Amino acid sequence: MPALMPPEWAPQDWLWIGFPHLAEEWPGWLEPAQEQIAAFANAVADSGQEVRLLVRDEANEARARLLVSDKVTLERKVYGDIWLRDTGPLIVAEDLALAARRFGFNGWGGKYLMPGDREIGAELARDAGLALETSSMILEGGAVDGDGTGLVATTEQCLLNPNRNPGMAREEIEAELGRMLGFDRVLWLGDGLINDHTDGHVDNLARFIAPNRLVVPEATGKDDPNAEIYADAKARAEAYGVEVVTIPSPGRIERDGAIEPASYVNFAITTHLVAVPTFGSPHDEAGVAAIAELFPERETIGLPGEAVLAGGGGFHCASQQMPKV
Repeated sequence: MPALMPPEWAPQDWLWIGFPHLAEEWPGWLEPAQEQIAAFANAVADSGQEVRLLVRDEANEARARLLVSDKVTLERKVYGDIWLRDTGPLIVAEDLALAARRFGFNGWGGKYLMPGDREIGAELARDAGLALETSSMILEGGAVDGDGTGLVATTEQCLLNPNRNPGMAREEIEAELGRMLGFDRVLWLGDGLINDHTDGHVDNLARFIAPNRLVVPEATGKDDPNAEIYADAKARAEAYGVEVVTIPSPGRIERDGAIEPASYVNFAITTHLVAVPTFGSPHDEAGVAAIAELFPERETIGLPGEAVLAGGGGFHCASQQMPKV
């Protein structure tokens, strides 16, 4: 069988999570962001899955140890951003064996390139004993979401952005997704959420929850800033023949007068648990409950994520799973 990236709901051996350490990335929010990531790590570890929490240095490790239980393994690594979904290894399965893939990384279009972020994916792959194949195409893991059958969802805003691969046509990008990750069908959605630092990663907009079944938020309130984006994503997916399930959005979330790209869709699927970020929105309870209905075989919990979001991401962005063979 050709190599194919397993879906996130496939059995996992462990979960890598990045622990915040840069005060300039979370101005005024670093300690709360650390506490929220630690709560996420503890919840996954308590569910019975191994967690490998990356820490940057001795002081960062000491801070993490105060916040996480002994069930969480700490690994000191050189990394800048905590968004291991994008900088960590992408794992594919081929003939009952696993291998790692890494693409080029340019700091989300040249915006946030930090020491270690280009190297951490290969290092984690080596730690896991995986053979590694690389591609020069710029791609972050949060920009693609597969359903386990060869179908992948992505956004035009990100993958066709001139700050990623200006010399590659859409067809060339599709071919490289197929060669590296086994995706033979691409569902092209349009824009991602407003003010998403990643230029519209799909993992903040739409996620597969089963083969050919996609969850997309729907607007809550007349002032929901992403109403048209949600509707366009739903229409494109249905036109492609994908079953779409909708969940409430958090609505309009602002910080210092700016719209935040808050999304319940940035949930992390682990072996026993689905962790959903919440934002102090009146729609939090309904959003978590709607996601829980999609995963009856797993426990679903909401965890505060507004401080993590202040740095530009959520629980899915901050983690990367290691599938079982």
